[in-house]
Amino acid sequence: MAKLKINYIRDKNQNNSFIVKFAMIILAIVLICIFLPKQPRFRYEFEKGKVWNHENLVSPYNFAILKTQEELNRDKEQILKTVQPIYNLNASASKEQIDQFNADLAEKWQIANMDSLSSQNIETYQSVGNALLNYVYNRGIISLNNRYQNKGMDADQVDRAQSQYNFTLIQDNVAQQKNTADIFTIESANQYIQNNLSRNNKIDRKTWLAETLKNYVTINYIFNENLTNKAEQNALANISITRGMVQKGELIAEKDKIISNETYQKLASLRKVFEDEARISGNRGYVMLGQFVVISMCVSLLMVFLYFFRSTIFESNRLLFIILIVIVCMLGVLSWAINMKIPNLYYIPYCSVPIIFRVLFDTRVALNIHLLMVLLAALFVPNSFEFVFLQFMAGMVAIYSIRTLVKREQFLISSLIILGTYIIAYIGLVLTRNGSISSVYWADIIPFVVSVGLTLLAYPLIYAFERLFGIVSDLTLMELTNSNSRLLRELSLKAPGTFQHSLQVANLAEAAIYKIGGNPLLIRAGALYHDIGKMSNPLFFIENQKTDTNPHAELTPEQSAQIIISHVHKGIEMAKKNQLPEVIIDFIRTHHGTTKVDYFYNKAIKNNPDKLVDESIFKYPGPVPFSKETAVLMIADSVEAASRALKEPTEESINNLVDKIVEYKITQRQFINSDITMRDITAVSDIFKSMLKSIYHVRIDYDVNKKTTPATGAIKN
Repeated sequence: MAKLKINYIRDKNQNNSFIVKFAMIILAIVLICIFLPKQPRFRYEFEKGKVWNHENLVSPYNFAILKTQEELNRDKEQILKTVQPIYNLNASASKEQIDQFNADLAEKWQIANMDSLSSQNIETYQSVGNALLNYVYNRGIISLNNRYQNKGMDADQVDRAQSQYNFTLIQDNVAQQKNTADIFTIESANQYIQNNLSRNNKIDRKTWLAETLKNYVTINYIFNENLTNKAEQNALANISITRGMVQKGELIAEKDKIISNETYQKLASLRKVFEDEARISGNRGYVMLGQFVVISMCVSLLMVFLYFFRSTIFESNRLLFIILIVIVCMLGVLSWAINMKIPNLYYIPYCSVPIIFRVLFDTRVALNIHLLMVLLAALFVPNSFEFVFLQFMAGMVAIYSIRTLVKREQFLISSLIILGTYIIAYIGLVLTRNGSISSVYWADIIPFVVSVGLTLLAYPLIYAFERLFGIVSDLTLMELTNSNSRLLRELSLKAPGTFQHSLQVANLAEAAIYKIGGNPLLIRAGALYHDIGKMSNPLFFIENQKTDTNPHAELTPEQSAQIIISHVHKGIEMAKKNQLPEVIIDFIRTHHGTTKVDYFYNKAIKNNPDKLVDESIFKYPGPVPFSKETAVLMIADSVEAASRALKEPTEESINNLVDKIVEYKITQRQFINSDITMRDITAVSDIFKSMLKSIYHVRIDYDVNKKTTPATGAIKN
């Protein structure tokens, strides 16, 4: 009855897990459908300079031909040349300045000792000054605007006109057309006053009066920027965005003919008209249904891949949630960018997605997800072929460039490689399309630079995903393998022999996993921490004993075995206390599997020949290794420890030792739960034999005419 209840609970949990998984997938598909634009897509893809590979395209209706961006820019320049700047007359400026001159003249007259000159009359100076100021203010004083100087003139006209321009003056809500050639600037007004005084015989102190009047000359024609900008905007709004018409039934593109500039513009115009018309009259329900079908197929293929090839990810709702949320968010950002009509879609850091999944999972997962993302984006981005080509190339390079992550500087190197891929691929597409290097607009490379810069934000996101969802990435493993970390430093001080053993095991295991395929960073980190439990009783382990005194001499075999076995339990406790990831703790749990402490087990049998020895006392709790990495570590740990006991390491003794240990592990069924094959085990054995021979400096005799004895390797003639 109890067994039935347990099975029922297990089945119920599995059903609940499947329901949650299915709900997440459906929700992701629905959200992507919501983000996608809802109008039908133009069925033809085309590029300038390429061959039209479709059937002859005849216009289904009359439509206007859109102008190119270059033509629109030209029209804008021409229309802006016709807009005159607008100025307002500041009538109070002249009155204020003239009144101030009259008020200040007496004081300035005395300061200059003009009253000592009997021939000079202040009223004369005041009258002449008022007349000059009134004249220049009535004619107008302006500050020339660089924005309108030389506007609409060729070189000869500029020389003749001296950079003058027409403008509109508003006075009492009445507009007048004027030219700056007829208006004073402050400099020309002062020059006029000086020239006029030089011809006036009534004034003896001409320089003094000219310098005095300079203080009362100011601008009274004020540039009205707001009205001018409105006038320009109104003029630009009247620019026609089309030129010419295509009649219904007219041939637009002919099969197997090159798409010329004119044909390309007609096709682009037809696409715009089609999509605008579809936006108004198209059936949004059918569009959404089609999108749902296509998106469901893409997501289902991804799930099939995970189910068959990455079952651990598929079975984890937590990991599936990460994958789906990143896909939905990135497609949502891309859709938002299209709706907001940002200048260039390549500002979006699309390559951050494959980088995130490559670091969190592996190359194949990242590549499959990136392919899915690119295919879905092709449903609604403009120029989809160009977008798909560039993003797929850059994404593959991003994944391959961090295939083996051992240094943080690889992130920067990867970013530079991605940028180079973007630039080279973009130039190649432009040359293919236009056949001219002049068609490469270097300003178009700026979005790629920005995108690659934003891609670096993927690395903080990886850290956030690790913390939120308990994932261990290569970045974390890199930090854990740093021998200066607190726990490893403590191990090196408390149990230096164990620390050296762990380093040797790490080197052996890492070399082996490189050979058979796996995660080198993961197995290195697991090897470095697998024996941290020995820190609690370091002297009970032979590698840490510095004297001939053996603490096991005073203990029974059962007690000694329990102390040896306890390093697994204590290692797990230390790892959890120091918040090591669960994947690292798995190496601590499994590195002895369910094997026995054979030395003390055999000693107990020898000491008690007539007594039945309880085998469970001498057995490690397990579990057995359940991955390729944990299996390799188990072999590396046993081989390295046993090799230290070799009194005379020779080629034959090392070979026999490794083969014996591997055979023992297989006999004890330690690899039944791990995905390691016999071919892998053979390759691992060969690697360990080769490395141990190098460590112990075993010399190999290559003379085939000589034979060696099995025991010593001594040469026999």
